Amino acid sequence: MTLPTAHDETGWDALLDDESALQPGVTALLSRHGLQDEPRLRYDSGSLPVYAVGTQHVLKLFPPTEHEHASVEARVLAAVQGQLPMPTPQLFAADTHDGWPYLLMSKLRGRRLVDAWPALGRSERDRIADTLGETIAALHAIDTAPLADLPPRWDEFITEQRAVAVDRQAKRGLDAHWLERIPEFLQRWMPPPITRQVLLHTEIMREHLMLDDAQLSGLFDFEPAMLGAPEYEFASVGLFVACGDGRTLRRILLAYGHAPQALDEALQCRLMAHALLHRYSNLPWYLERLPAGDAATLEQLAARWWPLQ
Repeated sequence: MTLPTAHDETGWDALLDDESALQPGVTALLSRHGLQDEPRLRYDSGSLPVYAVGTQHVLKLFPPTEHEHASVEARVLAAVQGQLPMPTPQLFAADTHDGWPYLLMSKLRGRRLVDAWPALGRSERDRIADTLGETIAALHAIDTAPLADLPPRWDEFITEQRAVAVDRQAKRGLDAHWLERIPEFLQRWMPPPITRQVLLHTEIMREHLMLDDAQLSGLFDFEPAMLGAPEYEFASVGLFVACGDGRTLRRILLAYGHAPQALDEALQCRLMAHALLHRYSNLPWYLERLPAGDAATLEQLAARWWPLQ
């Protein structure tokens, strides 16, 4: 065997960071696909080992405990290929090696939006917002019938997320001031049952968007994709693309197709509810990125995090 093994979650986490243990397996995988002579470089972000291979390829490894996530990403990449206003990685191979699932994909051109954003002018940011809104609309218009069995099931997922919402934030160290407000907030602003289930990326953020010549040139990392309520998508968009900038968020929402009169306090609060219900919800981390300022209630925090002007 060229890839290592572990016996528990802690062991797997340690292996994912151990390049010396992974490299023999990476070499074997690249040899399988005729890429053994290409230079490789592991990206320094993300929770999984992902490598740039030469100028054309990307290799993504999943530990054996994450077969489902690898399957989801492979299926969704196939579903979105050629369907969006910007490129997504083309899937060349989806297989396993020594029990580790892996994806071999095309490399998107450009650099990450998170690195480029500070130097962009207002008109460039506006253009990016418009393109992103149109892209999300196209993503949500994709036929979900072939993906109907994609986990998790929305109704069950959202019910479970609500049941553990307070405990999850408490484990992450959220201050009691905010913890005690969560049950009443969700009671008032819990998103209604969905009438339309769409394909969601779920983690659209500057870190997962590529920019080339001031134009969006790619969206990647579909591993956490799922089917669910359209508004769920905009929890991360507001937090991690607009980052509290009302002009950017408003343009994204309008380009997506929201009516101007629908951009109101109720929408802000529903997006906060979706953030609390999100699979990877972490309010202490959100508060580090976007401090609360003088906000004392979750409604006020929602207005700060998802401003619409």
